[in-house]
Amino acid sequence: MCGIVGYVGHRNSTEILLDGLRRLEYRGYDSAGLAVLGGRGVTIVRAQGKLKALEEKLKQHWPQGPLGIGHTRWATHGRPSETNAHPHQAGPIVLVHNGIIENYQELRHFLAKKGHTIKSETDTEIVCHLIQQRLYDGLSMEQAFHHVLGELRGSYALVVMNTNEPGRLYVARQGSPLVIGVGKGESFAASDVSAFLPYTRQAIFLEDNDWGMLSASQAVFYDRKGNRVKRPLKKIVWNQTQAEKGGFKHFMLKEICEQPRILMDTLANRTVEKQKRVFLEGVAKVLKGKFPYNKIYIIACGTSYHAGLVGKYLIEEMARLPVMVDQASEFRYRRPIIDRRTLLIAISQSGETADTLAALKEAKSQGAKIISICNVIDASIPRASHATLYTRAGPEIGVASTKAFTTQVAVLILLALHLGRGQGKISSGFVDEAISALLRVPSQMEWILKRSKSIEAMAKKYAKRSSFLYFGRGVNFPIALEGALKLKEISYIHAEGYSAGEMKHGPIALIDKGMPVVVLAPQDKTYEKVLSNIAEVKARGASVIAVGTEGDRELARHVDDLLLIPPAPWYVTPLLESIPMQLLAYHMAICRGTDVDQPRNLAKSVTVE
Repeated sequence: MCGIVGYVGHRNSTEILLDGLRRLEYRGYDSAGLAVLGGRGVTIVRAQGKLKALEEKLKQHWPQGPLGIGHTRWATHGRPSETNAHPHQAGPIVLVHNGIIENYQELRHFLAKKGHTIKSETDTEIVCHLIQQRLYDGLSMEQAFHHVLGELRGSYALVVMNTNEPGRLYVARQGSPLVIGVGKGESFAASDVSAFLPYTRQAIFLEDNDWGMLSASQAVFYDRKGNRVKRPLKKIVWNQTQAEKGGFKHFMLKEICEQPRILMDTLANRTVEKQKRVFLEGVAKVLKGKFPYNKIYIIACGTSYHAGLVGKYLIEEMARLPVMVDQASEFRYRRPIIDRRTLLIAISQSGETADTLAALKEAKSQGAKIISICNVIDASIPRASHATLYTRAGPEIGVASTKAFTTQVAVLILLALHLGRGQGKISSGFVDEAISALLRVPSQMEWILKRSKSIEAMAKKYAKRSSFLYFGRGVNFPIALEGALKLKEISYIHAEGYSAGEMKHGPIALIDKGMPVVVLAPQDKTYEKVLSNIAEVKARGASVIAVGTEGDRELARHVDDLLLIPPAPWYVTPLLESIPMQLLAYHMAICRGTDVDQPRNLAKSVTVE
């Protein structure tokens, strides 16, 4: 969601703040602003719209000062406007905020009685006034900040300046991500490490209820009760180049094309041909001995939820264990049946997804063991888990997830093989064949990518259509859901994914002449059923785009357009099918002139409900 950058050090903060905000644009936003404290006091510049609007304003006056905070806002309380943009100020207090203050109306009434005038519609501005009020009450800045944190309910990442303290930033985190960058004679605060990667790769990840102070030379942190705490310094393994476009027109295209290499990173040291086993670091303590759990839940949101659905097919088929997949936002409110014999698998690219984190914590409090599948090391979800399988996808900047999804699926294949072998439901020979099949996938992905020109031409053919249907059966059904999600996310075309077996239970009513229908039809055990589905939609005038196996002449005779994947076992086809689905959505968006990397109303990481 919102992007935060803070700086204190020896450079002019304006350049650093703007650079950091550019690197956080992927999070989604509708306004931006910064505040810089220098010898002439504090300068606050805000603008509605993209960063270009803010940059135009800054050309009129370029603030100078070694202390500053910046923000890209994704509207929650209050419409997108310059007045509602951050930073907000009350007296000497200037701050930026990511999250939602749930009791802001109550606090707003309290402040009104105290004579404060709130200028914006936001829940954020009241935090400025609360700190100012506590300073009026005679508290020091440190005491006032700690006191106000105790008054807030909800989620927040806060970076605060007191204009009377020109060498210090105050920071706090509860439910929204905030990471501290430690440089030489300078400190950074940001929503994501990508904001300060050009300057330092040393980071401290704050935990919930942490708060503290940053200066150019030190960082001091406390817990909720005010006790001093020390958080470990971590070295970021990502580099600046990985977080840049590298000659590609869009981050999304770069990330699609990275998947063959990234998948090799995901599989590295986890698969060895001829050893007939997979190696999953960290999960042994959770999956020790005889499988001690009587139920498995997979929880996730959005694209990660679709990966979880693939995982259900994989684990139930290979390990013969029952798996329930839930959207985390529903799971946390429906009182699921959880006990010490429950294994919960939480999937999140960022490791900060608010609903997934809250659901995980609830399950953990009831005795469940937690395995998470995440991309970002030391994010909140991995820290709250008993074990974590990292996807190793590197920074994913495009809002529409691509490489994060395929690496999540790859990890779930490995986990299913591990569980299946542990349960004695699959042979060592099957595991050996599966490892060989997985290790072929990167080169097979390259094969698909080399044929992307045909997908580009197909996109031009269908770009003006207003609605699409996607169908798949079995393990291909979640890829139909994911393909439809990708299309609507970045091209703004209405698209729905369905199980092909459900077609006659409603969706077929939507089909008329020229309706584009995307069908996943690899040569697996559902193949003949899918051919029947294709015949049914063709009989009603649909234009059928199929994803099928190379050399399938029968399928080619029955469809209007055919996207090919190499022959592969059923459990690998989701990885291969994902590439043409992503490329189709990408090229459709290009044809329609939409913002591929930053689609409207969307944020990369949903850190508030």
